[in-house]
Amino acid sequence: MTPRLRLPTGPVPLAPELSVLRGMLFTTAPSLFLVTLSLLVLSPFGASPGHAQIVATAPPPAKSIAIYVGRDLTDDGSVLLGGFGHEPSSHWYEITPARAFPPGTTVEVGVTDEARFPGQRMRIPQIEETLRYVTTNYSEFAGFPPPLTNGGLNERMVAARDVWSPSRPELRAMTPDPQTGLSYSDLSRLVMERATTAREAVEIVGALIDEHGYATYGGNSHLFADPNEGWVLIDYAGGQGLWAAERLGSDEVRVSYPGYIRDFPLDFQDDPDFMASANIVDFAVSQGWWDPESGEPFDLHRVYGVPFPSAPGQDDPHTLFRYPPDLEAEIAALGTMSLADMMALVRDPRWSNDGAGYGQVAHLRSGVRPELATLWMSITGAVASPFVAVPLGAEGVPPEYKQHRYLTSDSDTDFIDADFAPLEGTTSAYRVHKRLLYHTCEDPRSLLKPVTAALEAFEADVIDAHFETERRARQLVNENRSQMIPGILTDQVEQHLLDALDLGERLVVGVEVETRAQSGIRMPTVDVPEGASWRPESEPMTLRPGRTYHRCWVEGLDDYPRRHGSYAEQATVLSDVDASELRQRGGGATGTDVGPWLAGGIVGLLLGVGFGIFLARSQRAE
Repeated sequence: MTPRLRLPTGPVPLAPELSVLRGMLFTTAPSLFLVTLSLLVLSPFGASPGHAQIVATAPPPAKSIAIYVGRDLTDDGSVLLGGFGHEPSSHWYEITPARAFPPGTTVEVGVTDEARFPGQRMRIPQIEETLRYVTTNYSEFAGFPPPLTNGGLNERMVAARDVWSPSRPELRAMTPDPQTGLSYSDLSRLVMERATTAREAVEIVGALIDEHGYATYGGNSHLFADPNEGWVLIDYAGGQGLWAAERLGSDEVRVSYPGYIRDFPLDFQDDPDFMASANIVDFAVSQGWWDPESGEPFDLHRVYGVPFPSAPGQDDPHTLFRYPPDLEAEIAALGTMSLADMMALVRDPRWSNDGAGYGQVAHLRSGVRPELATLWMSITGAVASPFVAVPLGAEGVPPEYKQHRYLTSDSDTDFIDADFAPLEGTTSAYRVHKRLLYHTCEDPRSLLKPVTAALEAFEADVIDAHFETERRARQLVNENRSQMIPGILTDQVEQHLLDALDLGERLVVGVEVETRAQSGIRMPTVDVPEGASWRPESEPMTLRPGRTYHRCWVEGLDDYPRRHGSYAEQATVLSDVDASELRQRGGGATGTDVGPWLAGGIVGLLLGVGFGIFLARSQRAE
């Protein structure tokens, strides 16, 4: 088992003022282990912020990712499916209940004339009974109408991830104007409502595209999984009804970044490992994109897609670590994967950044009761927010994790509807952890490792608590008291999500105090219009062409991929450093000049304080 941080066991008061923190630094012994962790991070680099290095390096492609690991490669025989979506809008959680609809009910699908490829909305038949599922909703992508989703997990243990997969330019140019059909989000949501296996998810999507068409933003893919297998499905742009799917076995690793399928059999109708639209071969031949007499394999990625933007030989060397075949080899080389290790993969700062809207890890196991089907969720990019278990049997999530107006599409066009005012009055967990991301990624060399260590120590305890709750649930079933399970699961979800929010708020205080002490809060330097008298801070804050989004990755930061908890091992090794040694290294705890070692102590202190309070609360709750 991976060693964990040795956390303080009692509550410690959190002081917001730097002068108070200096005094607390050498008197709060329970936080010493995290102090030393921060010192290790800061000492080789000093305390200078890393933002200059970030903006000097062109960012790699910022897109969604999905990672599949088959059951033969995991420590408990489960299938793991992790990833996130890439959207600039707000995000929130929803446990959607099973629904019953009268015969003849229809549901609206498709895109509007505001979409990247304009379209018309349409209505299609809704099934009479839908399944319960948990998902992350969001409000904006490519002009598609909200709420949007990339999938999630349903009560039949079917998980879905939606991932970009650009079609070749000639196909995109064929897209009708206006286009009709189901969007990627419609397909993801209907799979969650209907699919009982990953194979059936493919069959559902294929049948919907065949009957109603597909409304594209340029090409897309899905990665579906259940406790036995996975499936990659590509839905191509162009309005030609083209789609294809490939089965992933129990001994495979697949990274969709973008989603892809390579060699495809011509007799796919007779092969149980492949499915596709009837025209998938003939259309390529008719366009001259593949010659059956050439002797070359029917490579769908080459024929219908575009080259990997991160393939070797591309112009930008900084994208090489995002090449899917290399990433698959990296993950396979790690050996047996755990649930926590998949969390660390989704958290990897090479792709988890301001562009990562959230994080998800589906833990897919055979023989699990529907109410215990569990999706592990982080509310923003996992680089700055912890994963928390959300089982399907919970009745809901706290209001702090529901929709708020921060980054929600059109939230600035009018005043709030009074019916939503109490919800908006609660703290937005999404906003809190976005703040943590922005501060941490401003100086990742100093702040990323201690923040990651704090998040993963929290997750380690939540994992233990969740499996204990599952054990209690099974005991209740044996005692014929299964009616108590939803209440227990709801209480667990509420406690852990609110504890995660509390942790995020305390980490924000810590990293902001550290940032103010070392460099101050950096102000924007964008140009203002000619003749304008206002300051750059009043200019629009949206991303400008040629500039980079905020991210925590800098070259030489660390070796990735890494195991969950690997930073905690450093803290454990250094736990014997005492305060007098720190005082000698830092030049004393008083005075106006706060050196790098003292700065590290402040970060470690605040992280330890947050955990002390969290654990004290958890122990009282037990």
